[in-house]
Amino acid sequence: MAKPEENTVSLSRTPLYILAQELKARLTSFGGWEMPVQFSGITTEHHAVRNAAGMFDISHMGKFTLQGKNLINQLQTLVPSDLSRLQSGQAQYTVLLNPEAGIIDDIIFYYQGENSAGEQQGVIIVNAATTNKDKTWLLQHLDTTEIKFQDLSPEKVLIAVQGPKAVAYLQPLVKADLTPVKAFGHLETTVLGKPAFLARTGYTGEDGFEIMIDPEAGIELWQNLLQAGVIPCGLGARDTLRLEAAMALYGQDIDDTTTPLEAGLGWLVHLDTKGDFIGRRILERQKAAGVQRRLVGLQMQGRNIARHGYQVLSAGTVIGEVTSGTLSPTLNYPIALAYVPTQLATVGQQLDIEIRGKTYLAVVVKKPFYRSPTRLTT
Repeated sequence: MAKPEENTVSLSRTPLYILAQELKARLTSFGGWEMPVQFSGITTEHHAVRNAAGMFDISHMGKFTLQGKNLINQLQTLVPSDLSRLQSGQAQYTVLLNPEAGIIDDIIFYYQGENSAGEQQGVIIVNAATTNKDKTWLLQHLDTTEIKFQDLSPEKVLIAVQGPKAVAYLQPLVKADLTPVKAFGHLETTVLGKPAFLARTGYTGEDGFEIMIDPEAGIELWQNLLQAGVIPCGLGARDTLRLEAAMALYGQDIDDTTTPLEAGLGWLVHLDTKGDFIGRRILERQKAAGVQRRLVGLQMQGRNIARHGYQVLSAGTVIGEVTSGTLSPTLNYPIALAYVPTQLATVGQQLDIEIRGKTYLAVVVKKPFYRSPTRLTT
């Protein structure tokens, strides 16, 4: 979800860093963290997730808990999605918006219902590079006399187990039956006898769970899954997997200058069922008048790969740039995302990508590029 970045200052490390070292993972700087980019190889790890199961250390991501009697109503003013529809055990992928309807971050809100005191409870997971920014924004806009906000980011490990066999590998270690949990469902249970929060969410386009747990138990969980045959995966495979599924990467495909309607996230915008929220008026105008640009999927008509930042042309004129691009390991051809003028965003539209001074043909295609036959839907 967050954009890799070069960092000359000291990098943070997750509690699972030592395990990555033991496995001789190749490491990289990412959002202020030193993280594994690959273990056995990006293609190997990618196919493991598509065909069986892989696991990712995503402990660098921000983890917040919130509770208060008016929690949902307060959060409603910060996102374009209608959170009042959520039942306990359900979650919503959504975005925090600035007054211009630009995306501060994309997040997942997990609603946990009411506690014995009648307070609504929830968990918010945010991107690593934007954790401090998001925390500041939330604390500025929530009434902290009503809402208790806790930042668990440094206290918890987060492991994603993804793939068609993810549940089969994970179930023997989990007390609760995972079978009835729906996509974007979540629960609190025990893993290896230790308290844990499990959510049927992920960033790969496959079925699977994300597990939030104490560091010592997280290390034990990783080691058990490794022994069982789950393939450790790094940020490289996480990127190719999410791009095949056309999932946005914050800092590249979406940022504080892009609106959800421009980014193809209109399904998150519930103008008809909720009241006022930050950025609403901008989205109302965009919906009425139509957006000027859209994030589209591109398929290269050859083996050349369109990378982030490459220019997109039409009839020799630069009309946009690539936000993400790779050679799809599953499809075996190059794919990319790019913002282009709305009139050129039609499926089948031919465009050119400039690569090292030459132009190469690309065609606008429907997103996602790949849809897993085994992935659960909400």
